[in-house]
Amino acid sequence: MKKIYHRSIINMMLRLPGSLMLLFVGCIFGYAQKNRPVVDVDKAFQLAAKQYQGMLAAHTDVTKFPQSTKPDGSPDNRAASWWCSGFFGGSLWYLFEYTRDNKWREAADTWTMAVEQQKFNKGTHDLGFMLYCPFGNGYRLTGNQKYIEPMLTGAASLSTRFNPQIGLIKSWEKHDNCNYPVIIDNMMNLEFLFWAARQSGDKKFYNLSVTHADNTIKNHFRSDFSSYHVVCYNPDGSIFRKKTAQGANDTSAWARGQAWGLYGYTMMYRETRDPKYLRQAEGIAAFMMNHPNLPKDKIFYWDFNAPNLPNEERDASAAAITSSALLELANFSKANKKKYIDFAEKILVSLSSPEYTAEAGTNNHFILKHSVGHKPAGSEVNTPIVYADYYYLEALLRYRGMKK
Repeated sequence: MKKIYHRSIINMMLRLPGSLMLLFVGCIFGYAQKNRPVVDVDKAFQLAAKQYQGMLAAHTDVTKFPQSTKPDGSPDNRAASWWCSGFFGGSLWYLFEYTRDNKWREAADTWTMAVEQQKFNKGTHDLGFMLYCPFGNGYRLTGNQKYIEPMLTGAASLSTRFNPQIGLIKSWEKHDNCNYPVIIDNMMNLEFLFWAARQSGDKKFYNLSVTHADNTIKNHFRSDFSSYHVVCYNPDGSIFRKKTAQGANDTSAWARGQAWGLYGYTMMYRETRDPKYLRQAEGIAAFMMNHPNLPKDKIFYWDFNAPNLPNEERDASAAAITSSALLELANFSKANKKKYIDFAEKILVSLSSPEYTAEAGTNNHFILKHSVGHKPAGSEVNTPIVYADYYYLEALLRYRGMKK
């Protein structure tokens, strides 16, 4: 049938006058060029596989998780209790998803099970990162039932940090003079709880996620859709202070925090289909995409209001998170679909360039360069960071799916 269809097009073209034939061919070529992916996903994953093969060879001790690079250039590894411990296993699952090579599946399973005991950890709000990134992807891709119990136990542990009177999941145990700090990053753990609600049938996971998201909209965001990093609460639920920990100052827009919010509220709309979450996500996207301090290559400065712009570090991790979020948000927005895809694509073009992607065998085997963890503390400044790789690979997979 396709051959007949193609033959009819060719016959029609041959009957056209020369000028019209050129116009017709130009339109067809232009359409093909316009819809052709401009990011070489195959090339990006081939390099990622080389880097992570080196990472696996350098990390034979599954109690030491790759995190970043120290100032002296040596690898910075962390324990399973560190909030980023799930990202390495998650990235290995993304490599398996792309290649379908069982060597990645086996490696991903090994590093997934290495964080299993964190399911009992009630001292952190980051169990979504630590457990859902590896176990959630593993279960999604393989259906292996052994991944269910650690996630359900972990979701129950995470839910103990929710105080009904305050209506939010507590982030850190204490911050400065605040006994109940909540950070914008916490939005990223709600996807884990939505999964637990579906899997277990326990509505409490769903309800506390909605309550947390609603109170975060109410208290974390400014009128321009930028977000504070930290909101400190009193025992009665009133606000003690709004401030930053990792941003430039209390009223600035810390780039990764804005990305967490964008990703989180896009996910909230996917899970609930409540229009207020779509409005919130699109508002955050507009703030980030139209900001006057946005660099030309779309890789954000570590803080939109950093004091020494343009002589400030970029944050590839914030860009990777944003790209992934925008590619999902494009599925929900008719008016801005093309705008979100184009912006996400430009981020991926930049991240996939030599400026941000490391050469094979360098960068302590991380894929991306130039991320910023906590500049005010002088920690992980202009270095590779494991979660930048994770969200970069996720964005590439979403981009490939959208272009197909």
